[in-house]
Amino acid sequence: MKSGKAVGPDDIPVEVWKCLGEAAVEFLASLFNRVLESERMPEEWRSVLVPIFKNKGDVQSCSNYRGIKLMSHTMKLWERVVEARLRKVVEICEQQYGFMPRKSTTDAIFALRILMEKYRDGQRELHCVFVDLEKAYDRVPREELWYCMRKSGVAEKYVRVVQDMYERSRTVVRCAVGQTEEFNVEVGLHQGSALSPFLFAMVMDQLSEEVRQESPWTMMFADDIVICSESREQVEENLERWRFALERRGMKVSRSKTEYMCVNEREGSGTVRLQGEEVKKVQEFKYLGSTVQSNGECGKEENISENQGEGVQDSGETGHAVWFRDSVTEEETGVRARGSRAEDV
Repeated sequence: MKSGKAVGPDDIPVEVWKCLGEAAVEFLASLFNRVLESERMPEEWRSVLVPIFKNKGDVQSCSNYRGIKLMSHTMKLWERVVEARLRKVVEICEQQYGFMPRKSTTDAIFALRILMEKYRDGQRELHCVFVDLEKAYDRVPREELWYCMRKSGVAEKYVRVVQDMYERSRTVVRCAVGQTEEFNVEVGLHQGSALSPFLFAMVMDQLSEEVRQESPWTMMFADDIVICSESREQVEENLERWRFALERRGMKVSRSKTEYMCVNEREGSGTVRLQGEEVKKVQEFKYLGSTVQSNGECGKEENISENQGEGVQDSGETGHAVWFRDSVTEEETGVRARGSRAEDV
């Protein structure tokens, strides 16, 4: 875990554990083993602070604000232990580029550009719909999360461990005029959590399992979905399949932010509709920081990050060995010591 991160309600930064060196490693290993055995984490980890930040748009619209959960750094280290073990046994589909080892935004951008250039050079149309999900993390129903974990093959003990992370979770919101009273949060994934990105990828993988077979030209980067097809009718049909698959499980497709683009468009190719409502048609779209255009050319690139799933480690140990090990090793705690100085794993 990197240094310099905002601390949670306990005001204990990860730098404390790094400065303590081997003593911290031994203490954390012992603590995490007790949490794993009891399937019950400390009550202090259940409370988080959420400062509110303004996005672009109308200041009076609540949808233009976002909150980042400031969680205990020690809990984040525990989440990374659980995440590393889940990754050993859960397989995510190849269409998912977000938060996956050895994959990045550039891979998703490259795949889309190659597909667009192929159809441009062949003088054929390629129809693309860029799907936006409303408050994707915040809308994930907890029961769907447990269902998707079990369906992905996660052992019941680890389902209970993750359930404990969400049980009685409490939040305090901080805004310009002060802080709210503490209240319970009973839906959605934890924003700012080290484990949430992989849990979300697991949910998306299970909810879209059937529909992916009907629309193979689909790419996902977390909640950014691109659906491609050779015909407008087919991409419209695939979009409706995705909408149904996601919305019946609590997710929601944004009608206002989902956009349609036709590459190498011929005259009168028409538009795409979603439940009778016309999807906005554009000539260019900024996909993961890179602008793609309807003529198949590349636009200006901005802020393309090499997001390869921070914290994804490959220890070389088999999934079976990690899965059935009933204790947490010192190497899994998230810090290691060299001499008197502890560093990131």
